[in-house]
This record gives sequence, structure tokens and C-alpha cells, in this order.
Amino acid sequence: MKRNAAKLGDGTPWVGVNYWSRTGGPLMWRDYRTDVIDEELRTMRDHGITLTRSFFYWPDFMPAENTLDDQLVAHYDDFLDRHHALGMTTIPTFIVGHMSGQNWDPAWRDGRDIFSDPSFVAQQEWYVRTLGARWKDHPAVAGWLLTNEIPIYGHWQSRGIGTIDADAVTAWAKTLIDALRDAGAHQPVSVGDGAWGVEITGADNGFRIRDLEPLIDFHGPHVYRMETDEVRQHLGAAFICELLGPIGGKPVIMEEFGLTSDYVSEENAAHYYRQILHNTLLAGATGWIPWNNTDYDELWHQEPYSHHPFEMHFGLTDDQGRPKEQLREVKRFTEVLRAVDAPRLRRADTRIALVVSSFLEKPYPFTQPEDHTSVFAHTRQAYVAAREADLPVGVAREADGLPDDCALYLLPSAKQLTAPGWRHLLARAEAGATVYASYYVGEHHVQRGSWWPKLDETFGVVKQLRYGLTDPIEDDEVRVTFTRDFGGIRAGEELVFPVAGTENSRTYLPVEPNGAEVLATDAHGRPFLLSHARGAGRVVLCTYPVEHMAALTPRVNPEPTWRLYAALAAEAGVAPDVTVDDPRVLVGRMEHEDGRSFVWFVSQHAEPLTVKPRVADGTLRDLTGQHFPAVELFPYGVVVTELTRD
Repeated sequence: MKRNAAKLGDGTPWVGVNYWSRTGGPLMWRDYRTDVIDEELRTMRDHGITLTRSFFYWPDFMPAENTLDDQLVAHYDDFLDRHHALGMTTIPTFIVGHMSGQNWDPAWRDGRDIFSDPSFVAQQEWYVRTLGARWKDHPAVAGWLLTNEIPIYGHWQSRGIGTIDADAVTAWAKTLIDALRDAGAHQPVSVGDGAWGVEITGADNGFRIRDLEPLIDFHGPHVYRMETDEVRQHLGAAFICELLGPIGGKPVIMEEFGLTSDYVSEENAAHYYRQILHNTLLAGATGWIPWNNTDYDELWHQEPYSHHPFEMHFGLTDDQGRPKEQLREVKRFTEVLRAVDAPRLRRADTRIALVVSSFLEKPYPFTQPEDHTSVFAHTRQAYVAAREADLPVGVAREADGLPDDCALYLLPSAKQLTAPGWRHLLARAEAGATVYASYYVGEHHVQRGSWWPKLDETFGVVKQLRYGLTDPIEDDEVRVTFTRDFGGIRAGEELVFPVAGTENSRTYLPVEPNGAEVLATDAHGRPFLLSHARGAGRVVLCTYPVEHMAALTPRVNPEPTWRLYAALAAEAGVAPDVTVDDPRVLVGRMEHEDGRSFVWFVSQHAEPLTVKPRVADGTLRDLTGQHFPAVELFPYGVVVTELTRD
């Protein structure tokens, strides 16, 4: 299975920053101070940032229909020239009606719908075409974005999920991109919507990524998630990159991420940046544009900062232009990119597939909202467990067709998969693969149960279910004992899983083996894990929704699902080439086109530690070529090594 890592242009990663000058934030073009802008750009460049994402504040740039503010346009001319003089580029963003917690209309909108009113769309088309034609050949323009988070400007949250016409949105995007291309603009373009569509979240906001994908040149996720678990937080953006990568094979650019210094210490802000940068690189991202370049303390009286004061402090520098530790972290990241020759890196292919049910995104009839959103939660938690096991897992979206070339397929706490999806997985087992699935009935009471055809015959069991009733998990934790050696888990070893769920989902599957081998039992002697031969391969059934329960549990990771996945990989013959025994040290690998291989060690520990990797074949060396028998990691630290074949 190939793991997508598509790149733009010559493959050189985009390392940039979202940019407003501290002289005015969104109103910077009214008070355009070249000395401050030069200082701000030089500071970014000196820390490895060579690109900005810049914004046309719409109410100012287009004060009336078919009208541009000539002075502001001239200011942007100068802005581009200053980028070019410093060897930098920028991504202009056209329709900026939303910014940092507030929406602004141009004075002439008159309540017209953004996406479907013909006269209002025509004005946007004129605006994009005119500005695109002016700057299409400027060497400082690296790409284009239609908007900044226009789903928020379109009020999809207040309207309700599914109330924005997706067809109108796609037609609107095509109109604007066509206008840009007709103007002669040749650089990469994307929408700037945040990539919050149903294909990622399970909730339809009208911006369907599959519909927009043929129109754009890169996916641009905006990720500001808040979590109840540290490892889920550190891997959250990476998982979104994994979900986006297979959709059309387009590059994934981390178009927005970051944090306000009002929420965290500077040290912990740097830790967060480090984790996001390296984990998303390992997940296939090829660009990073954090929010944002500077703080805005002098703008305390100006909206949106007057009512959202925490928005003043997302900067990589403070309000005086002094670098924060986050900026130094970005610089260190760019030094790693240079050391490993990032433009020529690729993610290694894998034979381990994390199956994402098509119920995440498909509007199948008579399903409930939780049927969609739970797919995201469970596959994300499974991704965390796989990374803790150091498995080079690849995301396989059922909606794209499942791959044929994997040795291990993981189906985590999936209530629903299509009948063709099941047939494909069983065919892969017949051909020699291992297929793992864990039981889950759903969070609600509508058609409560696993929609798995022929469960008994598939898994070699006899289910003991009663119609319309659940079999609740009454213990506060699930204590599991293995009855034989399984992968790296020894006979008699006990694993303890957290318990969580709704009155519906906190449910196990009572079965009796009928051809299947019981690998592990719960504290009551009931089967927990069973293996059933299917042709040349096998199917493995977990009778508890372990990924679902972990996904609902705060501060849970690492929990024992990583041990289970590591054992499955070992049994399937796809154990990782490099691993460590500590699940809070994540191991990832990338390959250089010249044959070299680089291995990342990413710590989830708040304290320094040393780990000794186990290497299947070869020797680890640091990036200067010195032998590297042990890895010393500082708190939440990252170490990159080269794997050489001796």
C-alpha cells in the first residue's frame, strides 16, 4: 500500500507563516509601514521561514462593486516587491470576510448569499480575476487561496449542518478558480476553507472535499483541536493529514495551526509546535504555515482583539518583534529538513492498512449523525495505538476501494461497513492476510448492533445476543488474560483496558467459539480475542469496543490496544523495522530517493529519557554519521537518525 506524500512543484517544502503586520492586523493596509514590514519579514526569514500567507481584507480592498482601493492595491504591490527582495514568496488570500473570531461584510453585500446569489458571485469573480491578473506574473507569488475559513463566514455553524448547498459551494469555487486561471494565474490554488468537510469530520458543512478536490492543487487543513488526551492532541493534526492524503493524491499543506500564548507557557508552546511539525511530516504533509507571525498588543482597542483578546497572542514573535520559542522551534525544524534533504524524501510503502469505513462520509439512508462522527473518533484512536506500536500504518478509505496488497487490516470499533467492503476484507483473509475487527453497536439506540453480515460464519463463533437488548460491560475496567503466546504477548500475561461509553455503546459481544481459537479471555472467562482461519489467512475478533472506549477516555494513552496491534503485526509478519519498547516514544521512518532511510524518534514524555531501539536490519547513526546505539530525548523531544545497512 502506497502512503501518499504528494508535493508541489519541485518538492521543496513550504515553510511559512500566516501574516498580518503588528501595525494593524486586518487593517494593516490602511497604516502601511514599510520599516516594520521589512523588520517582520527579515525576522521570519532569519528563522528559516521563506513564505507568508497574506490577506486582502475584503471590506477595504473592495469598497464598492466593481471597485478596488487603488492605494491598498499599491501597498500590496510594494509588499510583493519586499518579499522578492528578501528571497521570500507569499500566498495571497482573496475573500477575507472572516478573521480571528469575527465576520466582516463589504458594505455593498446587502444580505446576498455568498455562494448562490448570481450578482454577488459575479462580484467575487470580478475581484479574483482583476487582482489575479495584476499579480499573476510576480515572482513573489507562490500560490493563491480563495478565502480564509469561508465556511465560518457563510455561517454554516449557525445555519446547522447540511444547510449550505454543497452543489452551490462547488459551483462557486469553480467559478472563482476559473476566473483566476482565465486571468493567467498559473500558481497552485486552493480554497482556504480549512478542510473541515464531511470526509474528515463526518459532519457535512457543504464544503465537500471530494467535490472540491478536482478544482484545487493542494489540501489545506486548519487544525486547532483541543483534546482530553496528550497523545491524541499531538497526533491529531497528523491523522487529519492521513485522512486527506488519499483524496485525489493531492499535496497536504498545514495551512493553519498554532496556539495563543495566553493559553500555554512558552516552553509548552514550543513542545506543541515540535510535535505538530514532525508528526505531520511523518503523516505526509509537505508544507507548514502556522498562525501567525506576531502579537498585536497595540491593537487592544480594535476588533476582533477587543472582544477576543487571546487572539492578540498567536504570534511567533511578541508585539515588539522578539522571537518566541515557537519561532526557534520552526527554525530547528527547517534545519532538520535541510539535513535529510526533505524535497527528495518519501514515506515508505506499508502492508498495514487502517480501514476507514465509508460511513464517515457517505450519506447512506436512515443513518444517524453519530454513525458518521464515531468513525473519525475510533479510527483516530486506532491511529494513535498503531503509532504507539511503531507500525507504519496506512489509512485505507473504504470509499476509495480497499487495497489488495496488505498483510494486516485493522477495522477498529466499526459498527458499519458496506457488504462489498466486508467481502473484500474476507477475500484478503482468504488470500493470506490477517483481518482484525472489534465489536461496536453504536452510541444511539436506532438499529443498535454491528451491521456485520454472517458474523458467526465469518469469525468462527456462535453469538449469544438477544434482540433489542445489550450486554453491558459492568466492570470498571476490562482485565484480559492471554491463553497462549500471541506476537509479543506471552501466555498468562494480563492487559487492562479502560471502560467508557453510552448506555448503548458500553457493550460487549457474548460468543462461544465454533471453529475459532480463543486467544484471550476477560475476567469472567468470556472470550475477548479470537482467531479464525480463513483460507491462507485469518480473521481476528475482539469482542469489546476497545478503540471506542479509549476514544472516550481522558488522559488514556498509551492504553493496551498498542500491544494488541503490535502482536497482530508480528503474527502477520509485518513487525516494524525499528521499534522501541516504550509506547510513549513514537518511531517513524522516511526514505530518500537515493536509498537512504531516516528514522524519527518522537517522545511523548514530559521528562528526559534514553531508549535503546531494536533494529531488524542495519545500524542507526546520527546525521553526522556517528554510531547511535541509544537515543537520548529531552522532554517531548525529537531525534532524527539515519538507518544504514551494514
